[in-house]
Amino acid sequence: MAGIKIINENAGREIYEALAEICPFGAFSYENDKLEVTAACKMCKMCLKKGPEGILILEEDEKVAIDKDLYRGITVYVDHIEGKIHPVTFELIGKARELAKVTNHPVYALLMGTNIKKPAEELLNYGVDKVFVYDEPELKHFVIEPYANAFEDFIEKIKPSSILVGATNVGRSLAPRVAARYRTGLTADCTILEMKENTDLVQIRPAFGGNIMAQIVTENNRPQFCTVRYKVFNAPEFVKDPWGTIEMMEIEKEKLISSIEVLEVIKKEKGLDISEADTIVAVGRGVKSEKDLDMINEFAEKIGAVVACTRPGIEAGWFDAKLQIGLSGRTVKPKLIIALGISGAVQFAAGMQNSEYIIAINNDPKAPIFNVAHCGMVGDLYEILPELLKMIEASETITEQEITEPEERMAV
Repeated sequence: MAGIKIINENAGREIYEALAEICPFGAFSYENDKLEVTAACKMCKMCLKKGPEGILILEEDEKVAIDKDLYRGITVYVDHIEGKIHPVTFELIGKARELAKVTNHPVYALLMGTNIKKPAEELLNYGVDKVFVYDEPELKHFVIEPYANAFEDFIEKIKPSSILVGATNVGRSLAPRVAARYRTGLTADCTILEMKENTDLVQIRPAFGGNIMAQIVTENNRPQFCTVRYKVFNAPEFVKDPWGTIEMMEIEKEKLISSIEVLEVIKKEKGLDISEADTIVAVGRGVKSEKDLDMINEFAEKIGAVVACTRPGIEAGWFDAKLQIGLSGRTVKPKLIIALGISGAVQFAAGMQNSEYIIAINNDPKAPIFNVAHCGMVGDLYEILPELLKMIEASETITEQEITEPEERMAV
């Protein structure tokens, strides 16, 4: 098993203290005059790079080479409900087309369900080279066993190199189950995807609480799996004359048998989805109390915006969890977002940095939010926001006068 091993059994306490100072995870112990590496080791390799020589060695598992030429194509799993395709699918098709240009691979779509001819044809209009369809009565509702079996059947027959899945409730359940069957890696909630010429998919996402951007590559396994949230990438333009084809797939009936039986589907009322909002006012730790939200709600109402928040707003009980923006909340891409009293840590920025226009108000000129904002106001939001409200009210008064004055002239 891969890991860092002690090769000098005579290492004393001085060596331990030196390694303990280097290791950020406290993964070394020294008991009974014996130096050991504990389970806390995260394989960051800092001890190998900066520690004393001749004490440690890295033992790696033997890598089994894989013939990457046997796997071809970038597949997008089609997430849909009763034939209505989730928008994240189109965004992933757009990204798949970009990645496919690097390796000259085709772009596939994998669609499962019942009576799904119409959505299969719709996918062709977004530049998919081939749509693989599993149209079976047993796939009417999402049940994990038959869906995972159909997914596996597709991989066995087509052998795609990379598979992109939307980070929806269905995608988060299905992708890891299928990836585990192939003992291949899966990177969740990717924010950036890049492709190497050797078909290795570079999957980039924030890690260690957003303190670093991790680049993850599955070098010796295929297929490569990743999930991506809605509103991270852009959907491609509609293709009037599609060139792709549809292929109906067959699967053994026993693979569609499940121990789960869907008795009834109760549709939940759709609440406010900030992912679909065109204008958002986001509040952070800079808002001092819940009563101050009245002023912010008034401002948002004036400009036709939805009010959202960062994690502190949820922890304080001021907002519903569905209104949180960031890695542990929702990803948004509005036409305009105004960040009030938000420092702009990676956790938040990753959830809104693709917005068309970002305005930030913060009293700290060095706040990270100004690195992603298109327009920044340095100052106290309790001074700036009232002034903005006055400007809006003045603008409304002028507009009302422009509308009423012509009527008054006509009356005279």
